[in-house]
Amino acid sequence: MKVTAEKNEQVATMIFASIYPHYLNRLVKNGRTKEELNQVIEWFTGFDKDDLQKLIDEKVTFGTFFQKAKIHPNEHMIKGVVCGYRIEEIEDEFELYKRCRQMEKLIDELAKGRKMEKILREEKK
Repeated sequence: MKVTAEKNEQVATMIFASIYPHYLNRLVKNGRTKEELNQVIEWFTGFDKDDLQKLIDEKVTFGTFFQKAKIHPNEHMIKGVVCGYRIEEIEDEFELYKRCRQMEKLIDELAKGRKMEKILREEKK
């Protein structure tokens, strides 16, 4: 599927605080914890739990969320399909949409029981 400017803008204006509980509920149903969710988000964005709570309290949009993030240098290793979109094929002009799908991919892997050391990708030496 192709990302459109409209889809990118739609994601940019969504409030992160309104989606975070859905991420958490899905993980808890699959036996994972809030701490694990926050660990994955921290790895990807650089936001520790206090930063994350502040962004939730401020009701920032995904646009602002990803503008403030310090994306992990190994983000290029996040590959695969999420919601019908192949992450590595999302065009650079839709970077925000790609970041959102990358984070969802990490959360999907967590929900499916993947080991944390696999989710938090490291370059092979």
